[in-house]
Amino acid sequence: MTDRPARLAVGVVSAGRVGAVLGAALARAGHHVVAAAAVSTASQRRAEALLPEAAILPPDQVAERADLVLLAVPDDELPGLLRGLIATGSLRGGQIVAHTSGAHGSALLAPAAELGALPLALHPAMTFTGRPEDLQRLVACPFGVTAPDGEEIAWNVAEALVVEMGAEPVRIPESARALYHAALAHGANHLITLVAEAADLLRGAGVADPGRLLGPLLSAALDNSLRLGDRALTGPVARGDVGTIRTHLGVLRAQAPESLSAYRALAHRTAERAVASGLLRPGQAEAVHFELDEEQP
Repeated sequence: MTDRPARLAVGVVSAGRVGAVLGAALARAGHHVVAAAAVSTASQRRAEALLPEAAILPPDQVAERADLVLLAVPDDELPGLLRGLIATGSLRGGQIVAHTSGAHGSALLAPAAELGALPLALHPAMTFTGRPEDLQRLVACPFGVTAPDGEEIAWNVAEALVVEMGAEPVRIPESARALYHAALAHGANHLITLVAEAADLLRGAGVADPGRLLGPLLSAALDNSLRLGDRALTGPVARGDVGTIRTHLGVLRAQAPESLSAYRALAHRTAERAVASGLLRPGQAEAVHFELDEEQP
């Protein structure tokens, strides 16, 4: 790649679950992780396991030593961290400054760009444990990459770094970054909540190992939905089985009222999507919506 040095000195701020793994992936690709910030005991252990050649230093000293400064901190911490690095003179022209936040694009790094740094957003679309096995999971993982509009060299550098880590870059324009992240959070985070609630309900029904029931069912549902979209919808809402829905609402009200509002909201949305995809007739959907609203306290 002619747009950047063949071997970069990488600084990781900080060695959390994401930063430590991405740093290790960059090292595997031939770059040199020279330093990492690691405050907590857990992050220090991650750095020792995944970034054994990195010096453990404060964030400003990590950035000073790096050609590529990888900012892997929670979304809300990024602006303050960036201001601090600039205030201490730790960033300079010619560096690559990349963050791993899904919620932000490269525009957040504009203060670094004003110094002459190359700003990139590199967001891996997977969950991390911070353990070595994440490196294998990173292979072929999609990354949402964003660089400044119209700066093709920056886009190329972002894509090259992702490819070197064995992953797959997907271009996300700055203007679409918030919607991109909302989609991923809505799908992944709320899926976990939904599965956990289903498991709780099964335990309430006396099932000692909910995973034995949910595993095959949910795996098939996820596979079908990714391949078929709304055509994969099944169940009482998609069939317009109002009597079954009424039974569900009654038992949830009596035994798991904390799950009732989520059931209603998802059932309403399922009915709307079932109509739009032709699975449910409008008249049937009207009866479903009426039943769901009728049960309101």
